[in-house]
Amino acid sequence: MKSRHRWFVLAVSYGFILLHQADKLLIGPLTTPIIEEFGISQAQMGAVSTAAILVSALFYPVWGYLYDRYARARLLAAASFLWGATTTLNALARSYGVFLVTRGSTGIDDSAYPGIYSLLSDYFGPRLRGRIFGTLQTAMPFGYMGGLLLATALGGRLGWRNVFYLTGGLGIVLAVIIFFAVREAPRGGAEPEMAGLDEVPTFRFEWPVVRRLLQSRSMGLIFLQGFFGLFPWNVLTYWFFRYLETERGYTSGEATVTMMIAIVALASGYVVGGSVGDRLFRSRLNGRVLAAGGGVIAGAVLLTVAMNVPPASRTLFVVAMAFTGVTMSMAAPNVSATVQDIAEPEVRSSALAMLSFVENTGAALAPWVAGLIADRSSLRVAILAICVITWVICAALFGALARVVPGDIRRLRETMRARAAAASGPTGSATEGRPALTGAR
Repeated sequence: MKSRHRWFVLAVSYGFILLHQADKLLIGPLTTPIIEEFGISQAQMGAVSTAAILVSALFYPVWGYLYDRYARARLLAAASFLWGATTTLNALARSYGVFLVTRGSTGIDDSAYPGIYSLLSDYFGPRLRGRIFGTLQTAMPFGYMGGLLLATALGGRLGWRNVFYLTGGLGIVLAVIIFFAVREAPRGGAEPEMAGLDEVPTFRFEWPVVRRLLQSRSMGLIFLQGFFGLFPWNVLTYWFFRYLETERGYTSGEATVTMMIAIVALASGYVVGGSVGDRLFRSRLNGRVLAAGGGVIAGAVLLTVAMNVPPASRTLFVVAMAFTGVTMSMAAPNVSATVQDIAEPEVRSSALAMLSFVENTGAALAPWVAGLIADRSSLRVAILAICVITWVICAALFGALARVVPGDIRRLRETMRARAAAASGPTGSATEGRPALTGAR
């Protein structure tokens, strides 16, 4: 039953992220009609996204703490309800000031993802997490595609406000499904050391465990990488559609087709990156980090090539962007899985929440800065400069992380073996002689 239910939990989690991302990123392809209705500049429009990202960053530590202390499934249902309510309020705005404030409020539920990864980590063991997280993260680009299709198919006929009403309503429906259908899993229940136990011991949130984790060298480097890691994602998802329309001469339909091709490639990169990271992880403890570093290096090179393709060479541009999409998304599932590899089960939501806080703090200004650069130069210059510079920085940090992460992974495995031995009684037979990562489910 548990084996079947874990796939159900994965499917519901996928649906939440897919629909939530469609709602969250819908504003990108609807930027032009919103700018025209309120009569604002690109920089002012960029500030709208920045406000939501800042609010999201502030709420990450709150969500992380709550997820580690209370039932994660119930909290996820609450987050889904908040998504529906705040999106509806945003659709009601009749002035730029109100629109800015209500859009900022949508950031409250944007920071609810850490609990999903924590819950799934207690259903799927270390050897599968990269692939599972990679599959889950395909919901983000496909969610953007869904938002793009909604915007282009319904935005013109219904208006951007009615599209927001639609996605907000989906959030409330999904909240009901999560509340009644998704079950909790014991924290740490999928760790290989717990495989032989009749009952998984209860692990409770403790501040000393959080502090020790946050002070580790690996988490320090992950935080630094995370500060720069979301710059490219935020810039590309927010401004790329407008770049295609205004600087490459695409119609709305042509831009939609191009974006969908790039998004499919981006989604495949999550699965490829997670699978490659899992495979390398089985032979070397820094395998996930090496896969992530290789992905960002390739992404920087390929984006540079793509953005320098002449506007007339549309086929070449699409091919180059497709390869860029595959490589730029390889890091994400490996970073998420690496946090699970070094964090105790009872603090994993907090660890991911703090990482997301750092990521969004660093990236919050990206859409606004890109808008400023675009007003003074071009969107091409803004996109290329921000993405390439931050990817080069991330590659260097991944190189440093590859040297230190094996020690922190071994520390966690020793901790889990000690806990399993204590739970199994004086003989410690449940974990005796078991290799560190065998038995993972």
